[in-house]
Amino acid sequence: MKELRFILNFVFLPLLIISQEAEKSVVQYVPCSGFAISKPVSELPRAKQSDTIKERSEINIKKKLPVQLNGSAQSEIDPVVQSGMGNKIATAPIVNFPGLPGTSTASRPDPSGAAGPAHYVQAVNFEYNVYDKTGVSLGGPYYLSSIWTGNSGAGDPIVLYDKYADRWLIHQVEVTNWDGMAVAISTSSNPLGTYYTYTFVPEPGDMPDFGKFSIWPDGYYCTMNYYSGKKEMIVMDRAKMLTGNPTAGMIKINFPLLPSTWFFSPLPADADGQLPPYGTPCPIFYYEDDTWTTGGADQLRIYKFTTDWTSPSNSTLVLDQILPTSPINVNFDPGYEDIPQPFTTKKLFSWGVTLSYRAQYRRWAGYNSVVLDHAVIVDSTTKQVGIRWYELRQNTSTNVWSIYQEGTYAPDLHSRWMPSLSMDDNGSIGMAYAISSSSVYPSLAYTGRNAGDPPGQMTYSETIAIAGTTSHNNYNFGDYSHTSLDPDGTTFWHTGEYISGGRKTRIFSWQIPNFAGINEVNVKPELLVFQNENNLNIKAIKLPNDLETQVDLFDVLGKEIAGKKIIPSNNSFETSFNISGIAKGTYLIRIGNEKFQKVIKATIN
Repeated sequence: MKELRFILNFVFLPLLIISQEAEKSVVQYVPCSGFAISKPVSELPRAKQSDTIKERSEINIKKKLPVQLNGSAQSEIDPVVQSGMGNKIATAPIVNFPGLPGTSTASRPDPSGAAGPAHYVQAVNFEYNVYDKTGVSLGGPYYLSSIWTGNSGAGDPIVLYDKYADRWLIHQVEVTNWDGMAVAISTSSNPLGTYYTYTFVPEPGDMPDFGKFSIWPDGYYCTMNYYSGKKEMIVMDRAKMLTGNPTAGMIKINFPLLPSTWFFSPLPADADGQLPPYGTPCPIFYYEDDTWTTGGADQLRIYKFTTDWTSPSNSTLVLDQILPTSPINVNFDPGYEDIPQPFTTKKLFSWGVTLSYRAQYRRWAGYNSVVLDHAVIVDSTTKQVGIRWYELRQNTSTNVWSIYQEGTYAPDLHSRWMPSLSMDDNGSIGMAYAISSSSVYPSLAYTGRNAGDPPGQMTYSETIAIAGTTSHNNYNFGDYSHTSLDPDGTTFWHTGEYISGGRKTRIFSWQIPNFAGINEVNVKPELLVFQNENNLNIKAIKLPNDLETQVDLFDVLGKEIAGKKIIPSNNSFETSFNISGIAKGTYLIRIGNEKFQKVIKATIN
C-alpha cells in the first residue's frame, strides 16, 4: 500500500503449521457504511499535476517475503522453460497510447483498466481517466477520490467492466479512517455519468490492502490483505449494487489457513464469456513453493466460496483441491532487488510471491478454464526472472480441476515479470508483461498462442509495445498490471508501467489471429439477435466449424432462461426462443462449443 508520510512497519505473526480443518472460518455480514449517488463524472474537478504530486507522499511498504523453512533443493533451470521465441508473427498494437503518469520516483502507479463497448477506463493511484477506444481522453484525468463524497483515497485501484450488466466498477482504499473500501458502480453504461457509491468497513481500525476484485453472478468477489496480517475473502451484493440499493452489504470470511502469514494474494475467478449459473461457488486460486512450509510442495491451491445471501451465516469458504505443479523457484532476493537495469546496480522487485492479477474464468463445452501466471526464477545461477503461466481446466461432469498446460516464458536472457494474461473467444491466450535486463530499459511487451498450439508454449514472437529509455532509481517498480478482454471477445487490452524519464503507464490493445487447420483464416463469428413479438430470433454466421453448438439465453445474474443445442450448416444457423412472460430488460445470448464461444447482449422490450 502507499501514500502515508512515513514507512509502516508490519508486525507478522509466527508461521503457523496447522491443518486445514484446525481453523474454523468465521462468517460475518457487514452492511455498507455509506451510500450516495455521485455527480456526473463529466462535472467533477479535473486533476492537476501539481496537486497530485503534492498529495502523493509515498508509503514504501515492503511486503514481507517468504521464509524458507526447509532445505528443499531448487531447480537450477526451470524444467518447463520455453527458451526460444515463437515464430508466429504477432499483430502490431491496434491502439497504443500514453496512460496516466506516475508522478514521482517514489510513487508507483499500480495501473488497472478495462474496455467497454465504446470506452477504455484506466485508474492509477489517486487518478482515473476515460478514453475513447482510439486513445482520446474524454475530459480527464479526474481525482479518484472525487467520485465518493468526503472520500480521501489511498489508491490500490481496480477497474472492471461488468459486461453482463453493462456497468463499470471502480475501487480504491478509503482512508478517512484508514480502514474502508470505496466501491463505485456506474448507474448506466456511460463511464462519464453518475455512480452509485458505496463505502464498506470490513475490519474497523485495520487497513484493507491490495484488494483483487472479480465479477461472479451472485457478487463482486474480492480477496483482501490487512496491515495486521489478517486474510479475508469478501463478496459484495452485486444484485443490489447494480440497482443502487443502499442496503447492499458484504459477506466476509477469514481465509482457511494458508501456508504462510506473509503477504498473501489469492485470486478469485473473474468471469469472462458466459456467466456460470447463479449459485455456482466461486473458485479462489493461490500458489505455494515447497520451501515455504515443512514438507511443503510446489502446488496450486483451489478454494471455493459459496455465498448465501438469504442466510449469510451459511456461506462457506473451503479448500477444494490441491494441484502439484512442475518445480518452481520463487526464493527472490530478500532485499527486493531481482530485475537488472542498464547502467545501474539498482534492481527492481519482481513481485513473484503472488499470483498476478487476474484469474480469468471461462466456460466451454464440457469444461471450464482459468488462466494464471506469476514470476519465477528461471536460472538459479544467473537469477534471471521469467513468467510461469498455467491453463487449468475443470471437468463440468465431475467438477475436478487439472492443469491442462503450464510453461515458463523466458525466450532469451532478458528478465520478464509483472505479467497479466487472458483467453479470447477462440481459446487463444494473450499475455503482456514488463521486460528489462542489463541491456534493455524497463519496457512493456506481449506475446500469445493459439488454442491448438503445442502445450506450454507461447508461439508468437514477442512484440515490444513501448520501449523504456531510462532506469528506475529504487526497487519499487509497482504492484500489478492488468490485461482485460474487450467485449468483442477477441481484442486484448493491457495497461502496465514502464520507465522513460520517470514512471510512465501505457495502454495498448492487440489480437491473436485465429488459425483454422492449415488454412490461416481469421474467423470472426457474427451473431445477430432481434425480437419479433414473442420470439427472440438468433442468427449466427461465419462460425469456425459445424460442430454441435450450445445456445443459451440468460439474465445478467447468470440465471439461465432457456437453452438448446444446434448443429450448424455451412458455418451458420438460425433459431429462436419464445420470450412470452419474460420481463423487459437486458439479457445475454451465448453460443459456443469446445472450439469457440461468443456472448452478446439482447434487450427484450
